[in-house]
Amino acid sequence: MQPKRAEIRIVDNLTLSDDWYCLKKYTFDIQRRNGDWQRQSREVYDRGNGATILLYNRDRKTVILTRQFRFPVFINGHDGYLIETAAGLLDNMAPEKRIKAEVEEETGFRVSSVQKVFEAYMSPGSVTEKLYFYIAEYDAADKTGAGGGIAAEGEDIEVLEWPLASALAAIESGLIVDGKTIMLLYHIALKNIL
Repeated sequence: MQPKRAEIRIVDNLTLSDDWYCLKKYTFDIQRRNGDWQRQSREVYDRGNGATILLYNRDRKTVILTRQFRFPVFINGHDGYLIETAAGLLDNMAPEKRIKAEVEEETGFRVSSVQKVFEAYMSPGSVTEKLYFYIAEYDAADKTGAGGGIAAEGEDIEVLEWPLASALAAIESGLIVDGKTIMLLYHIALKNIL
């Protein structure tokens, strides 16, 4: 099936916030499947694109995850500390280059080779961000530092090394609730990578 590009006429856009990232309200006309045009408006949050990576050790059947505080999930009833795959915004870098730097910064593991597995929009109803998903093997020799992120950027990241089976069980129990992490863990399980 060939993708179909939407017929859109942007009528107006208004910046609602340009603090941490940019929130705009767009008014636009869209041509419906029956040929009629309809006026709609949407608020769109643009924070740039990002990348995420799951490190795995084939011999030990383990994965590297992180735990850090996320304020938006806290105000939505969670305890705030999410278990996640390492991730970060691209900041005008190529996705592969950025994720190699990000994983070392967050986990302390330097990986030379990464495998891109897919791209996905994580919240397409309101956020422009597209994530690039990667996996990479690691071993003890790849550990170059403690990880933990950059304190000046508010990061205080705990590095976790878990058996894959424990990580999968944590999804089932509700301990892991981060979408990108669930996707990558299920990917390596589905593909029998470990």
